[in-house]
Amino acid sequence: MNKKIAIANHIRKLRFFAGEMTQLELAEKTGASRQTIVALEAGKYTPSLELAFRIADAFGVPIGEVFEKIED
Repeated sequence: MNKKIAIANHIRKLRFFAGEMTQLELAEKTGASRQTIVALEAGKYTPSLELAFRIADAFGVPIGEVFEKIED
């Protein structure tokens, strides 16, 4: 059963609570491009595990507060 897992993220909300951090600021903190952050927020891209951890670290939260599995 190789069903694709749907993943939601809370990046926009976390950016807001982090002093309205811009997408560019988050990109610079994580080593990603701003376009990658835009695609992540829009749900059009699933990050690598490494990038997911870098995003969580940028906000100082556990990875589970940034990403969550959407149940069918």
